[in-house]
Amino acid sequence: MHTITPSSGVSLKSLVRQTSPPPGQINRFVPARLVVQCGYRFDSANTNASTVNTTGVPASNNFAGHVGASRADWQSSCAILASKVVSQQQDTEKTGGAGEITVVNGHKTMDLVPIDNNLPKPLTITDLSPAPMHGSQLRVAYQGVPGAYSEAAAGKAYPKCEAIPCDQFEVAFQAVELWIADRAVLPVENSLGGSIHRNYDLLLRHRLHIVGEVQLPVHHCLLALPGVRKEYLTRVISHPQALAQCELTLTKLGLNVVREAVDDTAGAAEYIAANNLRDTAAIASARAAELYGLQILSEGIQDDSSNVTRFVMLAREPIIPRTDRPFKTSIVFAHDKGTSVLFKVLSAFAFRNISLTKIESRPHRNRPIRLVDDANVGTAKHFEYMFYVDFEASMADVRAQNALAEVQEFTSFLRVLGSYPMDMTPWCPSREE
Repeated sequence: MHTITPSSGVSLKSLVRQTSPPPGQINRFVPARLVVQCGYRFDSANTNASTVNTTGVPASNNFAGHVGASRADWQSSCAILASKVVSQQQDTEKTGGAGEITVVNGHKTMDLVPIDNNLPKPLTITDLSPAPMHGSQLRVAYQGVPGAYSEAAAGKAYPKCEAIPCDQFEVAFQAVELWIADRAVLPVENSLGGSIHRNYDLLLRHRLHIVGEVQLPVHHCLLALPGVRKEYLTRVISHPQALAQCELTLTKLGLNVVREAVDDTAGAAEYIAANNLRDTAAIASARAAELYGLQILSEGIQDDSSNVTRFVMLAREPIIPRTDRPFKTSIVFAHDKGTSVLFKVLSAFAFRNISLTKIESRPHRNRPIRLVDDANVGTAKHFEYMFYVDFEASMADVRAQNALAEVQEFTSFLRVLGSYPMDMTPWCPSREE
């Protein structure tokens, strides 16, 4: 048995017996029995305590001139050396002295632990990455039933996605918030019918972010059960905006029918097919006619061929704004000093040559009325509003940052709903009959 002290000059190679194998066999090392002791004693700074090592050379306890000049370094070195020797002994006993030496990274080593291929693999950055911005396997919520224009918008925004129909706009918001869906595609305005106020209110109520927009040309069709003729119709059902967009065309067709509003266009087609209503027609898309087995009595019945609906794409997290392509930013703000502040807010964008594409006012639900005392007239009542503004600039643009910093000085509330790429697809008007 050999004992190594801090200043011992014993080499590990001198403690390992090397056997000369017959020709053609691999060398293996059989370590001799080795006990590593950490002998450290401190009497005083000027006292030299000697420890006899295997060579009989006294060793100094301060370890000056040796590897590791402190007690902690010496203990660490001893522990590493002991672990290597013990590992070699265990491997030799396990393999019965016949273990082969393998080469890893250019160094000879031994397989100390067997590899179990059944162990679970660790997570990688790919496993933790978010869902793709575009492409397949995205779950996209929309309002309506299959065949609705919102479904077509979801397919245009995210090709090959899994479209999830929702019966209400609020359900689509909640589907994304509860991780049932990855995105939501909802309409916010139409070129003929104007803004969809319900969704503007929901944008403020929920904490989702606008990450994109898509514009979809609307092509209305008059649908009925197979074999039904126009003169047999007594009523037409559809979404309120679809009825308003086709009012003049229905009159030109000579239809003396009752207009009834339902939740969505494709839902009207589904209702007629499910109830076998032969006196009722629906205003919906050609895809709805295909899905529910209806015939198209008339195509392109919208009053104006320039009928386009703008949809926004919503997500739980915002996207990083960029400046290498056209971006649009949507904000909402409120103020306490009446509409006179609105001019100052708008001038912040005009001064920096930032174009506004939309401005919408909605009642301030938390404080719809503001009272102003006037000694001569009495108490005046003013309506309070929230203002929604879209402007053509990215939040990465310094102009937009400075404009919003100025707007914040005049407003009591300011929130960025999203900064996202503009839909630059070429516009194609709907076909006319």
